[in-house]
Amino acid sequence: MMQFLIAAPCSGSGKTTVTCAVLAALKQRGADPCAFKSGPDYIDPMFHRSVLGVASHNLDLFLSAPDTVRALYARYAAGHGAAVCEGAMGFYDGQGLTTRASAWELADTLGLPVLLVVQPKGASVTLAAQIQGIVHFRPDSHIAGILLNDCSEKLYKMLKNLLEAETGLPVLGYLPHLPGAAVESRHLGLKMADEIADLQAKIALLADSLVMDWEKLAEVTNMDGPELYPLKLISGYLDDIPKPCPRLPVLPSDKPARHHVRIAVARDEAFCFTYAETLDVLRTAGAELVFFSPVHDTALPQNIGGLYLPGGYPELYAKQLSGNEAMLASIRDAVNAGLPTVAECGGFLYLGQSLEDADGKVWPMAGVLPGDGVKVGRLVRFGYAEMTAKQDNMLLRAKEKLPIHEFHHWDSTANGTAFTARKGEKMQWECGFATGNFYAGFPHLYWAGTPLPGRFVCAAERYIKG
Repeated sequence: MMQFLIAAPCSGSGKTTVTCAVLAALKQRGADPCAFKSGPDYIDPMFHRSVLGVASHNLDLFLSAPDTVRALYARYAAGHGAAVCEGAMGFYDGQGLTTRASAWELADTLGLPVLLVVQPKGASVTLAAQIQGIVHFRPDSHIAGILLNDCSEKLYKMLKNLLEAETGLPVLGYLPHLPGAAVESRHLGLKMADEIADLQAKIALLADSLVMDWEKLAEVTNMDGPELYPLKLISGYLDDIPKPCPRLPVLPSDKPARHHVRIAVARDEAFCFTYAETLDVLRTAGAELVFFSPVHDTALPQNIGGLYLPGGYPELYAKQLSGNEAMLASIRDAVNAGLPTVAECGGFLYLGQSLEDADGKVWPMAGVLPGDGVKVGRLVRFGYAEMTAKQDNMLLRAKEKLPIHEFHHWDSTANGTAFTARKGEKMQWECGFATGNFYAGFPHLYWAGTPLPGRFVCAAERYIKG
């Protein structure tokens, strides 16, 4: 089974483009590939899904314990002919100025061969020196081959012999300059896959244009299939998890629901930032997920015991969300009546009093929470952090800690005080609203390997039972 991670010296090297090209080509060749993304990124997995037609999965060593990451990888790679993981940022770049949760740490944790994507413009021999530096920066870099991006056939033929002679690594192929396959960016990264009308044509162009030594690729990336780990390492609500355990303790009261409980999940163009693993562990905990659109539908699904409002781009659809007064009223009435609710980032903004759109116009929102969503124009509290609960609530017990991630260019005039968030040694802030049946705040939560799914589903079951 071919298994490898695609990395690069820095952001902007074309990792997502190359990954999509490789996935599409492997699919064309009948390899039945699956895809993963290093880190907390929501957008790149959307492109993987557009290529493959099935979900891509995140693997994050800050948000998850190593055994949880291994278990997730094994679970979702099982049965496929190839597993391709896309790295994040530069190869060694992790939390702060460390390698923690970097693409390199992920490759090291999973034992994956690494294909290094480099853009050869403006360098020749120096490119070999840079690659050598990356290879030898750590005792085991896991780098097994090189891919050239945005490279002409002529330059590829010139550089291949040079780089192989100087680095000892095979140059496995190249992707030429393809203006027709370019994807626009916005403040959180690439535009979402569903926004690109001709995406399938772009993907086909990438697959057809990729030049690859498939025999050599198989030689340097073939590995035995990953070892399957117990499901309990992923579904952390169980009370018999072996050591090393997930980051949160599991309480006896957090056992899964005996019957399936319907939980409404917002999913449309405004609310699309969900981890596939989060949805899976909610199902495993006893949830029947019912998807709905705050943009297009006029009421919540019937007979639900819980509501999940994930992140996304509500600021781009503020007019439509505000104009859907029936849905705003449906959600406001349900939350105020005690419906167990989780709202992350964009979902949190939706529950506020108002939301400023990208053009500066202010639109009324659900009015459940006191704050107004305002455009800041820069990243706010960006990156990994850890939050600590001040009191018992639906998801966390007092003093429990949870790793989180934030990335947003909007802020709220009332961010809540239910948790203390800490980033590094010096940065600390209050955040979030939380009760026995409610969580809302800017932090994105990663649910796999924690008791959160069981706690949410148990709250939903109690609500249904009255």
